[in-house]
Amino acid sequence: MLRSFFFACALGLPVAASAGEPMVKPFDGSFEDATFAVESAIVGAGLVIDYVSHVGDMLNRTGADVGSDTELFKAADIFVFCSAVVSREMMEADPMNIAECPYGIFVAETGDGVMVGRRDYPDGVMDRVEAMLDEIIEEAVAE
Repeated sequence: MLRSFFFACALGLPVAASAGEPMVKPFDGSFEDATFAVESAIVGAGLVIDYVSHVGDMLNRTGADVGSDTELFKAADIFVFCSAVVSREMMEADPMNIAECPYGIFVAETGDGVMVGRRDYPDGVMDRVEAMLDEIIEEAVAE
């Protein structure tokens, strides 16, 4: 439960807004290899990365400032991007799905190893978004 909370926080989500557990896959390699694989898979899918959030650096840098000495991640990045095709499809179904955009895939390293994943989206039209993200994640962890 605590791990789910931290992933939701790392993705910048209100915890109550998360529909369920994040989808997480282990990565057999280094954090740097995982970030390269995720970036390559996103770009290879014809998508443009808008931003890479270095949430792990921020958490490590600010821990003492908020009274914590707990290391949540050795490293953690979130790749933020969108798809014109998938976004239009989901927003034509319900314009309020704008709240679900942009999408993010995270790479995180803990004492348990490196993982790649995404948040869980609401059921329905957002299943298309999850399928797209899952394809990217599967490609990245297979490299």
